[in-house]
Amino acid sequence: MKAQAQRAIAECRLIATMSEEQGCTTRRFLTPPMHLVHAHLSARMAALGMKVNVDAAGNLRGRWQPAGVRGKRMILGSHIDTVPNAGAFDGVLGVVLALVWVEIAREIELPQPIEVIAFSEEEGVRYGVPFLGSRAVAGCFDQTMLASLDVDGVHMDDAIRGFGLDPAKIGESALDDDVWGFVEIHIEQGPALEAENLPLAVVEGIVGQSRLGLQFTGQANHAGTTPMHLRHDALAAAAEWIVQVESTACKTEGLVATVGKISVEPNAGNVIPACAHVSLDVRHAQDAIRQSAVRELLTMAAIIAKRRGIAFQPSVQLDQPSVPMDAQLTALLAEAVAAASFPLKTIPSGAGHDAMVMATKVPTGMLFLRSPGGISHHPDETVLEADVEAALHVGREFLLLRRTAQLR
Repeated sequence: MKAQAQRAIAECRLIATMSEEQGCTTRRFLTPPMHLVHAHLSARMAALGMKVNVDAAGNLRGRWQPAGVRGKRMILGSHIDTVPNAGAFDGVLGVVLALVWVEIAREIELPQPIEVIAFSEEEGVRYGVPFLGSRAVAGCFDQTMLASLDVDGVHMDDAIRGFGLDPAKIGESALDDDVWGFVEIHIEQGPALEAENLPLAVVEGIVGQSRLGLQFTGQANHAGTTPMHLRHDALAAAAEWIVQVESTACKTEGLVATVGKISVEPNAGNVIPACAHVSLDVRHAQDAIRQSAVRELLTMAAIIAKRRGIAFQPSVQLDQPSVPMDAQLTALLAEAVAAASFPLKTIPSGAGHDAMVMATKVPTGMLFLRSPGGISHHPDETVLEADVEAALHVGREFLLLRRTAQLR
């Protein structure tokens, strides 16, 4: 499988050249480079004997149907859009490897249909809403999103029409009941596997997320004439609280908490800050732990604000529950990892993926590959050839396990 792994990596790098921008990889929802990606992947699907179509949400879909075989199909896939100035493997690797899994399924004569889906949108870059492709497939696409505008003033429904599709038919993209399950292969996008020198892991679930905005409001005053003990410095209060955010996360296993955005008013070097707006992002695989941490952090913020004589106001922007992967599919992937003679590691995903949307509709499992350097959403994003080969060995064992079950 070494040659297949090398080919998959080369294919991802080729697709990375299909970009809106010269010299880097940027490919947003249904922008012109998507036609190039569709053409390339459609040719790959057709060569495998798959029936190919593009649904009204722009998802490229190929179906392999063995002669004389009926029954529920397995779905494989990931997304083919990117963030600006992206790497070559986020999302795309999962689609390319899904097609290699179909090659393997043909070789072993798997008696089960397989559909490969290249989701049109996952990142949320063009319209500020993620998972447009998988929402359509899972049957939870909100039609009101069609009125959304991108930075160029193009409505989503016009972008869909401009790609040659009919937004009125998005509802037809939804899966029927003839599905056994969905498996997504994806790079980890973090450093955990590299830290343990592991090539891959089975994902046990996708963490829940809390996103909030916090406003600390004090009093602007002259930086030179106001004594320290008479100040109501909003930024100082926020800074004290931010240190507590880091400390709280470090004390709780599996919890990550981030303050990634700060804005200050009046934002002048010789004026005591009157107002500080900060973001808060808290994630954990267990919703109870995440929600408890958020409550604790908000209590800390209120205490700090009161002691410093300033006002404090939080606002909740997102409260996304964690999404467990299907127990049966997870166990089957774990069995395949063991059968392929690799160390078994199960981990939660700290990032969102199409799998979390698909899990609302069908049994879903996920396989992670190591991200060297923990780097993703960056041109330096890469994979190791040996890890890609490992994913193919696991795929073969996974499909053999399915074949055995189907033939019983």
